[in-house]
Amino acid sequence: MLPLTDAAQRALTGASRRPRRAEWSLDGGRTWVPAKVGDSEVRADRNAECRYSGSAELIGVPRGRTGINSATARVRLWQGIAGPRMDPVWVPAGVYVVDGVERTLFGASVDLLGLEDVIRGAKFPTARTIPADTAGAIVPTLVGEALPGLPVAWRPGVDAGTPVPQFVVEEDRWQALSSGTDASGNATGIAAAIGGEFFVDARGIPTMAPVPALDDPVVWRIPYGVALVKPAEKETAEGLVNLWVISGDAGDGAAAVGPVFVWDDDPTSLTYAGPDPIDDPLAPQRLGLTGVRLRVARYSSALITSAAQAVAVGRARLADSLGVQQTLTFSSVCHPGLEPGDVVEVEVRPGEWQTHVIDSLSYSLGGASMSCTTRTTSGRLRDQ
Repeated sequence: MLPLTDAAQRALTGASRRPRRAEWSLDGGRTWVPAKVGDSEVRADRNAECRYSGSAELIGVPRGRTGINSATARVRLWQGIAGPRMDPVWVPAGVYVVDGVERTLFGASVDLLGLEDVIRGAKFPTARTIPADTAGAIVPTLVGEALPGLPVAWRPGVDAGTPVPQFVVEEDRWQALSSGTDASGNATGIAAAIGGEFFVDARGIPTMAPVPALDDPVVWRIPYGVALVKPAEKETAEGLVNLWVISGDAGDGAAAVGPVFVWDDDPTSLTYAGPDPIDDPLAPQRLGLTGVRLRVARYSSALITSAAQAVAVGRARLADSLGVQQTLTFSSVCHPGLEPGDVVEVEVRPGEWQTHVIDSLSYSLGGASMSCTTRTTSGRLRDQ
């Protein structure tokens, strides 16, 4: 979650104004020009390549080479929170490239994509061999070539010192950083191979972060009737995996890693995979665990070089694949500090609290409400 002052936190659920602000730049973000902003929407989705996207009505801005254009212009948005007798606290709402421009009576209407789009577009002109080094050395180089001057933030839980063997990238820079594959189908994405995810955050900072899990600290508790008027709950088992098989083989003659097995070993979970589905697959039958059902998936990466790394990747993938998807609609309070991957506690019915991970959110800039799509593991669900 983006940091808020105590006063701004209190203003979220009280009487407050929600001012909005926009700025634009033509020099890659070195200098910014203020702009009046009208109707605007912010969308953030941790499953999208561009984590932040949106649209905005910019008022009184020039167009063309020296103004808003789809070749060089960037836009950053801010959501303000202002309670009684306090100056606005400005919360970043994304840094974007302009993906499309439409002239309006008062300025320009723009479609916006996060800075990941710059990395996606900066493909390698020819295949490149990435020399062996640590993830912390390789990632800033690949990012800096596309986004000069921007640092890479490493959040606790991902190890920048993880060794990365030499590998070849055919052309796609983004997939090399995130979760791509080579010509033989072997995964070569650095983030995926170290149990993390790569994105550009609301401040415009390229970020390597661990895969969020329900055991992460809760950043916001949402009482029934305060921030949540009515939950619209929808469950699906799509993508549900409770046993991951992880392996690594760089194809350079070195010993292969794995396979390493990581599974849901919580007997209280609806997706429990049994006490040992690898060495004792008949245990559920012997123990009368008739509800055990295996859902198996495999992941192999040329960048996995140790069993410990394979276990970390398996745990990250398990945390991301045990979720039963649920949709909750926050209809009275917009918390602009929330980010995809944050963990919240929601009182979905009086006295019934559920822990959820925010997968996506959207809100109108300056508005008082927001919508969030969340997930929770089957083990967290209660009888209803």
